[in-house]
Amino acid sequence: MDDNRLSEFLRARRALVRPEDHGMPAGARRTPGLRREEVAVLAGVSTDYYVRLEQGRERNPSSQVLRALAAALLLKDEEAAYLRATVDPPPRPRPRPARECAGPQLVSLLDAWAGTPALVYGRYLDLLAVNPLGEALFSWLGGENSLITAMFLNPAARDFYRDWSVVAQGCVAALRAANPTQDDRRLRELVGELCVCSDDFARMWARHEVRAKTASAKRFRHPTVGDLTLDFETFSVNSAPGQHLVVYRAEPGSTAERSLTLLGDLTAIDPQSVRITPQNEGHIPHEHL
Repeated sequence: MDDNRLSEFLRARRALVRPEDHGMPAGARRTPGLRREEVAVLAGVSTDYYVRLEQGRERNPSSQVLRALAAALLLKDEEAAYLRATVDPPPRPRPRPARECAGPQLVSLLDAWAGTPALVYGRYLDLLAVNPLGEALFSWLGGENSLITAMFLNPAARDFYRDWSVVAQGCVAALRAANPTQDDRRLRELVGELCVCSDDFARMWARHEVRAKTASAKRFRHPTVGDLTLDFETFSVNSAPGQHLVVYRAEPGSTAERSLTLLGDLTAIDPQSVRITPQNEGHIPHEHL
């Protein structure tokens, strides 16, 4: 990760904005996105000043300039906040536990939803808790608790997610959104390892997309019950900043609802029936995550 996150962010985001997004003709271009001088005009700054920002020779733009750059680069509120975080002084470090864990009340809440897959993940996208039906749904994880690592390094992920590239990019954007200051060793080690081991991750991380998980639908291909589409909603856990609760649901009366019911029945009859990877001998039961 570049020590000058501002210049890295500006270069990456400029490449994602099309000239026609601002009503300009695309014309013949050697590289994707806007030209530096076009961003400068849109933001109301000199080309020389903007070039210095991208080259890291200027690192302290004013709040007014940052707002203008956010508008020129068509940043959403979350992305604009991340842009400001690249310039703002880092907050005073607060001690963090060596290992994130879900609180017992939250785990009990998950277990009470017998017919609804639910899980909790932390700021590094580690799986902290999952209820039995959620464990059955995500059985392909085996003993891996890092959702982001499994997404890119476990081949089963590309079979399980029917829209793998979309989901993977969302995970990368969520990892960046959860760690705007990138100020800790754990994140640097995680990103470094994934950049080395996965060209896909390195390419997606370089896009500098910033987007927390919210609500949408995902299409799965489960090895036991087949294809199903589930809606999901993501909630921030106020009692544990950085943790998120994800709850999945099937449309009432849908094939997906019948598939979830079948998956729950199979799990109740034989918990091993939905565990499909050889890593499961070392699987951590959900109540101990």
